Amino acid sequence: MNEVHSIEMPDILGVIAGRGSYPWQLARSAHAQGVKRVVAFAFRHETSWMIERFADEVVWLHLGQLGALLDVVKERGIHKIVMAGQIKPTRLFSLRLDARALSILKTLKTKNAHTIFGAIADELKQVGTELLPAYCFMETEMPQAGVIGGRPPDAREVADIRLGAEVAKVTSGLEIGQSVVIKDGTILAVEGFEGTDETILRAGRLGGRGAVVVKVAKQGHDMRFDIPIIGTRTFKMLKKARISCLAVEAKRTILLEREKLVEEADRLGMAFVAFHTVENVVEEGK
Repeated sequence: MNEVHSIEMPDILGVIAGRGSYPWQLARSAHAQGVKRVVAFAFRHETSWMIERFADEVVWLHLGQLGALLDVVKERGIHKIVMAGQIKPTRLFSLRLDARALSILKTLKTKNAHTIFGAIADELKQVGTELLPAYCFMETEMPQAGVIGGRPPDAREVADIRLGAEVAKVTSGLEIGQSVVIKDGTILAVEGFEGTDETILRAGRLGGRGAVVVKVAKQGHDMRFDIPIIGTRTFKMLKKARISCLAVEAKRTILLEREKLVEEADRLGMAFVAFHTVENVVEEGK
């Protein structure tokens, strides 16, 4: 995970800003680490207005305006750019695609995060811009293995974490989703197109109190985009679904506003842990 340290600190950094606090936190961190100017590409009805406080320039676009984004990248001389924050999945069915975006989609046999964002990365490369790993400037927000907050998982939860991690690695590799919810060895929900939040709520309705949520990055994951993220909104869903344990993959997950997450895990009496491998979940959870 040391790629970012081999990257020369850019004077100008582009941020393709999705939902939540991740974009503005990354912009703030980039400034703190020496980036002189941050240009954010924000999307109406998706990106938080908070990005205006931390970026030096914000270009507001509609989803699907790829040509306009590439034009600004060239005009501003942006040679390094990061994708930060998610786009609500259902918005993909209501995009107003421009000619550039339409031409790309027509070339894709399958349409998922890997193929679509990979194609966008290729378009950026053609105008002389490198898409950096999504964790750039946010490495301190990626947890080491062990208990993050709350309490260690009990034996039942450890068993469910092991099963959930195995299942999540398979499903994420098939571009289905990164999250799985387990209770007492029963798979309650696998993340689909609806996203993590709705998956957690669906599992809560099915299984009631005490389920375990496991979130991973897929095998061979392209860390330039769609990196697993946990924020305060996730914890609101965990509380609603009465989840007893959240397990994430160590050094491959970004925790936003970590102090608040730890406080909430403590308040709820939840097990909140990070693990490297399925085999050592027990040891790391102690």
